[in-house]
Amino acid sequence: MESCLRRLRILIVVMVLGSGLVSAGEDAGTQTEEPVIKIVAKKFDYTPNVIRLKKGVPVVLEFTTLDILMGFKVPDLGIRTDITPGQVTRIRLVPDKAGVYPFLCDIFCGSGHSDMTGTIIVTE
Repeated sequence: MESCLRRLRILIVVMVLGSGLVSAGEDAGTQTEEPVIKIVAKKFDYTPNVIRLKKGVPVVLEFTTLDILMGFKVPDLGIRTDITPGQVTRIRLVPDKAGVYPFLCDIFCGSGHSDMTGTIIVTE
């Protein structure tokens, strides 16, 4: 009886490891990285300030700032984050509707703050 249980345990381990190896190989061959759009914030500008995306295609927005704490807000897409000096901030986005979506800095950064805007354009 003990030898049967031992064989069963070995069989289970082999099956689990074998299935893990197969799926790891399949994932490695089909896995794709999402495109990264790098956005630099500085007084009183985002570069780039026009971002073009495709509906349903995931992207990562990667933010850095050259000077002070900034904000990034896209009200119509429900996106909001801080951009902290010396750090990289990432937001994964899968646009679900086509349109033109303005974005802005929502942390006061000085006299040109109101000009710190841009647009995300999502096409079909």
